[in-house]
Amino acid sequence: MRKIGDMPKKYRITLSQAEREQLQAMTQSGQANVRALKRAQMLLKANDSPDGPGWTDVQIAEALDAHPMTVLYVRRRYCQHGLQSVVSGQYTGHNPAILTGEVEAHLIALACSEPPAGHAHWTLQLLAERLVALDIVEHISDETVRLGLKKTNLSLGSNSNGALRRRPTPRS
Repeated sequence: MRKIGDMPKKYRITLSQAEREQLQAMTQSGQANVRALKRAQMLLKANDSPDGPGWTDVQIAEALDAHPMTVLYVRRRYCQHGLQSVVSGQYTGHNPAILTGEVEAHLIALACSEPPAGHAHWTLQLLAERLVALDIVEHISDETVRLGLKKTNLSLGSNSNGALRRRPTPRS
């Protein structure tokens, strides 16, 4: 089995003179947060210059006390999103939020409505299935439903919010 450091570099880093100067100024000033400084150092060491290839991921990881996969992720992010994304640590938007305000409103309205026939109360799975059946979302997990209800302080087990309507038991 091949180790991470033995694999050929898929993401090659070739910094321009301006990028190299920006990263060097950033690391020398010490004004940025520690994670950004470490990412900048990784890019500087990974840089393929005319003098020769940059360091391997394992060499960089050992020098900077990081994991080789972290170095790989920094390389990939630079190649796919550019220098500013790496330095700022911006979210790249690969997982869009399912529970938007509109979906949340539908979820709350659904949780406060009467449960389907044959069920005494709504379950998280029933709510998730109904949201998909009504074409409100393409897919949603019951955990996302739970977090959405929790965020709004709407609990399926609480008497005070109306989401769970308990029928009074007849007294003898």
